[in-house]
Amino acid sequence: MKKIGKYILISLSLPLSVILIYACTKNLKKPPVGSYGPSNLASKEGVDGLLIGAYSMLDGVANGSTYNGGGYTSWETSTTNWVYGGIASDDAYKGSNTTDQPNAAPIENHSVASSNEYLAEKYSFCYNAIQRANDVIRELPDAAKVDAQVTAAFAAEETAEARFLRGVFHLEAAKLWRNIPYVTERITYTANNYILPNPGPIWDSIEADFTAAMAVLPKTQSQIGRANYYAAEAFLAKTYMFDHQYTKALPLLTDLMTNGTTQSGAKYALGPFEDNFDAAHRNNSESVFCVEMTANDGSGGWNSDQGDILNYAAGPYTGCCGFYQPSYSMGNAYKTDANGLPMFTIDQAANGWPAYDDVNLKNDHGLLASDPFTPATDNLDPRIDWTVGRRGIPYLDWGLCGGETWSRGDIVPYNPIKNVFWHYNMGTTTDPLAQGWAANQGTAINYDMIRFADVILWRAECEVEGNDLVNAQKDVNMVRNRMVAHPEYWVHTYVDNADPSKGFTTTPAANYVIGLYGTVAGTDFVTKGQAYARMAVYTERQLELAMEGHRFFDLQRWDGLYGGPMPKGWMAGVLNAYIKADTRISNPVLNGQKFTAGTNELYPLPQHQVDLEAGKLKQNPGY
Repeated sequence: MKKIGKYILISLSLPLSVILIYACTKNLKKPPVGSYGPSNLASKEGVDGLLIGAYSMLDGVANGSTYNGGGYTSWETSTTNWVYGGIASDDAYKGSNTTDQPNAAPIENHSVASSNEYLAEKYSFCYNAIQRANDVIRELPDAAKVDAQVTAAFAAEETAEARFLRGVFHLEAAKLWRNIPYVTERITYTANNYILPNPGPIWDSIEADFTAAMAVLPKTQSQIGRANYYAAEAFLAKTYMFDHQYTKALPLLTDLMTNGTTQSGAKYALGPFEDNFDAAHRNNSESVFCVEMTANDGSGGWNSDQGDILNYAAGPYTGCCGFYQPSYSMGNAYKTDANGLPMFTIDQAANGWPAYDDVNLKNDHGLLASDPFTPATDNLDPRIDWTVGRRGIPYLDWGLCGGETWSRGDIVPYNPIKNVFWHYNMGTTTDPLAQGWAANQGTAINYDMIRFADVILWRAECEVEGNDLVNAQKDVNMVRNRMVAHPEYWVHTYVDNADPSKGFTTTPAANYVIGLYGTVAGTDFVTKGQAYARMAVYTERQLELAMEGHRFFDLQRWDGLYGGPMPKGWMAGVLNAYIKADTRISNPVLNGQKFTAGTNELYPLPQHQVDLEAGKLKQNPGY
């Protein structure tokens, strides 16, 4: 199975008279090319090159002109959204020190201004990516006039893939700003046609793109990385979830669970949890649509996961940079009760948001590397140690995690892990040339924009809102049962702590206790009611998808301010309770900060864009 080639095109916000394409392959056996002009583009190969260029934007990395004439910074524009969906939520802290990447701090503590460079980069990137998708659609008629290989069928599929990508990038922007312009191929960025209004949410336009893509895309693809029918169906369902159209999302999600397949034709299924974050097992049966990453491919590391290049512990195989550290509250969320269920009914305020008043899970905050430490013996969901690097617990095959001694600073003793490579295959899955300063921190670990667990838990949400609590419980249990029925998927102790290469024992690395809903008294969704079932689903998404850049946007779409099932201001309640709890241990970014209801659910539109649009682009409320 081929993997789609990755081209990085420069200056597609300019007219298509000249497009530069530089070194770039993603396992496509084709030499790099130089300058493309209209004669090159007006062909089957040229148009498909444009499409591949649009796909290349999925990783959030590209060179070219930005709002200030410089190049994009990969972590500011990363599709993993570790900044906008991660540190802005209760998942994680920025980490590192207070002076490194100072523009990330106000995003974390909700004091962000419209002049923030991160937001300007992200907005510009999304619309440049949209423009690339539109360029494909614009160029097809001219190509069909001069190249007989540009058949009606070819044009239809290229258009469908381009509309899929256009929908993806608009959805990325809508998650941050909600009220954004919708840009089609009929709109080009020129001096006379630039002003674009944002009258309100554009969910219907995004939904139309995904619906059109579904009508044409095949159910399998000859190249991994290209969207198939089911990828478009999943993104349509995701958009309906943000649009709170649960009755429209439900049949799509049911079809995905019943019939859905990967691009290569494998039926969707839940396998080992860790496989989703291991380059050796990418494009597995859980991958609905992912961003393809590669290493050692001649691109100088630029086709690897550059967006997470800062997010490594200072362990034995990396030295930079201590960003994206799981929060105390995230660690606490993995505690389970005697039945192996989450403790949200215990750690919950009367008004429905987590109170975060648990005693923190035992950790090594304030300890030196030479100080003795025994990991917590609490009942824990086994997913914790595939998500949160904790002192004394095996950290993949790097050795026992160093906890706070591996972090940069003394804010929190936890380290990120889902984006981290295994040592045994470091030579083939990491790139020694990553940005020239972060050797081995650009990895070939794919990022799943949607994985099968997403689909299952979205359906559970729809079932809860339709008061079908029996099936909602079945779906939540389906996700939990991956770990209940398969203790081999848990983290286990090393055969030899001094030499992790000798492998693992069958002894669990911690006191893992996980169970299913409805198996003991007082845990049945029907008996406990809709409110209990809803919180169980929300908690399951928190645990399953932690550190994957979704949490802020989940809290946002659940808030009643934008049509969600929870009361207006619920998101503010969640995040203010989190800030209060997690500053029990001083945090220089969060100390004294608060989330403002009615404002911080969205990000401010970049002031540069508001100014450029001459009053047509309206700023979000409160900024």
